[in-house]
Amino acid sequence: MRYLLFVVLLFQIAFSGCGIQRSLPTQNLHDYFRQGPLVSAHRGGMNFSGHPENCLETFDFLLSQIPAVIEFDVAMTADSVLILLHDNTLDRTTTGTGRLTEYEWAALQSLFLKTDDGRLTVYRIPTYEQALQWTKANNAVLTVDVKRGVPFEKVIRLIEKYKLENRAAVITYNAADALSVHRLNPRLVISATIRNFEELERITAAGIPAKNLLAFTGTSEATPELYAKLKELGIPAILGTMGNLDNSAIARGNHIYSGFIERGVGILATDRPVEAYRAIKKGK
Repeated sequence: MRYLLFVVLLFQIAFSGCGIQRSLPTQNLHDYFRQGPLVSAHRGGMNFSGHPENCLETFDFLLSQIPAVIEFDVAMTADSVLILLHDNTLDRTTTGTGRLTEYEWAALQSLFLKTDDGRLTVYRIPTYEQALQWTKANNAVLTVDVKRGVPFEKVIRLIEKYKLENRAAVITYNAADALSVHRLNPRLVISATIRNFEELERITAAGIPAKNLLAFTGTSEATPELYAKLKELGIPAILGTMGNLDNSAIARGNHIYSGFIERGVGILATDRPVEAYRAIKKGK
């Protein structure tokens, strides 16, 4: 086992990047998102050789290739430690098995992360606090996906502890959660699900200022009218290309990413951040 891990480590070092390109926001985080187009790496990047999702080393590798926003998932252990993990269970992304809620943090520290195609790595599950420390040290920009059952207050208090309100946006999926986050800290930028005019009305009726909002418009393109309205309000539009749209880019060509930008999208949330970024840059 030790020999296998040593071989894996040598392979990963050989293919790691160099010369980190950091995401540097302007004085105001919302202005940074508005300046787009930007690429957001879903789960922090998950399709790189030897690099697993929700992993600090993967974040470093990604930013050695392109400037990008890092999106990651925050889950909670049985003893209320916040960690980076997408699934409810450990099986797909780690060498552990079973539901996360059955484990305390101490029991997880011996596990190793696996890549999206199931290959073993030498990397460990990071805590949310470690991810924030990495963010502060590396001038990165985040969108924080808070998994079900994780208190927003715990997530936000650590953002405040590290003074990262100008680096970290919090993802929500309904107007009530968006309002809860805004009340906990009115300075935070919030990603809210706005796929149509009805959802836009619910968010604006909640009293959250446009200067605090990003609009996640779903995993298929919204109407031109919605993109135009969001632009009028000064709310950057995020399109989730992970899944069908990324697969379409593989089949039809990466130029389709530029088309999304031309039609009103400001931020692409994608499983193919390097390809999307290069296509957008080429399309400018």
